[in-house]
Amino acid sequence: MSRRAPAFLLRFPRLLSSSSTAAAAGAAASIDDLVKLINTQPIASLRHRVPPRFLASPLLDSLLLRLFAAHAASDKALHLFRLSLRRTEDPPPSASAFATALNIATRAHHFDAAFELTEDVARSHPALLTPKSLAVLLSRIAKFQSFDRTLDAFERVERAWVSAGLSFGVDEFNALLRAYCSRGRISESRAIFRMLHQRFSPNSRTLNTLLLGFKETWNLVALDTFYHEMILRGFEPDAVTYCIRMDAYCKRLQFLEALDLLDEMVKKNCSPTVETITTLIHGAGLAKNPDRARNLFDEMGERGLTPDRAAYNALMGAFVRAGDLKSALVIMDEMEEKAIGLDDFSYYTVFCGMKKHEDLEGFWKIYKRMVDKNFVPRVRTVMLLMKVFCGNGRADSGLELWDYLINKGCCPHRHALDLLVTGLCCRGKVAEAYRCFKQAVDRGRVPSERAFRVLEDFLVQAKQADMVEELGQMTKRLQIPFSSSY
Repeated sequence: MSRRAPAFLLRFPRLLSSSSTAAAAGAAASIDDLVKLINTQPIASLRHRVPPRFLASPLLDSLLLRLFAAHAASDKALHLFRLSLRRTEDPPPSASAFATALNIATRAHHFDAAFELTEDVARSHPALLTPKSLAVLLSRIAKFQSFDRTLDAFERVERAWVSAGLSFGVDEFNALLRAYCSRGRISESRAIFRMLHQRFSPNSRTLNTLLLGFKETWNLVALDTFYHEMILRGFEPDAVTYCIRMDAYCKRLQFLEALDLLDEMVKKNCSPTVETITTLIHGAGLAKNPDRARNLFDEMGERGLTPDRAAYNALMGAFVRAGDLKSALVIMDEMEEKAIGLDDFSYYTVFCGMKKHEDLEGFWKIYKRMVDKNFVPRVRTVMLLMKVFCGNGRADSGLELWDYLINKGCCPHRHALDLLVTGLCCRGKVAEAYRCFKQAVDRGRVPSERAFRVLEDFLVQAKQADMVEELGQMTKRLQIPFSSSY
């Protein structure tokens, strides 16, 4: 196999010596190309194909995040991270890069690999072990494994922390609680608290985490009861406590009660934060009161607070829910003018509003704007876009989106492939549908049986016997239990 460097890698050293803006843009483009290369190369060749500069922060952080978005094979991402650990001439990878590597491994249910990496890091780079990385590991284990297996995992990680000479205390205990509380699994959370609270002295974050668990159950009575129990035991509520309670009231459409909590905060000399006001702006949006949302947003300056992207998104969402798309677009423009930048939530919010109000022309304009910014949407936005395109006879636009994501090194979700294959086949573009199906399989994505059956039927009708045979071979390669009907 030739080891000649691809052209985009030869450009990279020149990009680093150019202006910071050009370097950032060039590095992003190089990462896109590198992800595509990684997706198509065997692990054995990665050491020679990936330039050393991409194995050091901050480029490694960006590369792993893009591999995560691209659903790249977890063994490749872990291999790259291990290569970075062995590079003594560069600074070690960051804690956030380690958390991303664990995220990639656990999403693929490769828990043993995640534990092995954690134990290796404990021996060589213990500074990378943080409550955040532990939370990533435990949240996935708690989601897919039994309660006892999760406790075993917690004990195994504790041994790794101790062997690295690190303290293992209440922050790590809180990470275990949050793994259950964030999903509203309050019975397991309380069981863990009863079992372990004597070993780890609970702090305000511990109690706020439990309060979060009650909030996620959508049971306001239980939440209020637990909160008052906390107060009777001497707990002093902080801004996080109030934010959790406000969010619970807002989601139950009790916006006025949430506003009362703001007054209570002020009386108790607990200063509201940006997150506090953002929660209330979101609540005003849920109550379809955009004027109150605007007032709360404008009052941030008077409180000495600077609105962040989440606050702008909440305000935009309030106008979208009220059907005022014009005001929502003004806010979107303001975010870009102030260099706050748009994220996936920003685009998704506006797309949802335009879909609801059947503004397909506006929908298309925002989509083009997103692509022109080289923004890579997340799964839910991709699904929304594909539904709108394929549901309105614009499968060609769905194909454009697919190719855009593939060129960015990403592989869309298999349900997006379902929609696209069906849309393309119904418009007579069977060859294009076959190409997309093959691209997904080549990247290790397991298609659904629905996509397989639709494509198989249309290929048989088109008398493409060779493609039908290759389709069967692809499913066998991925060990998919689909069999040809013909």
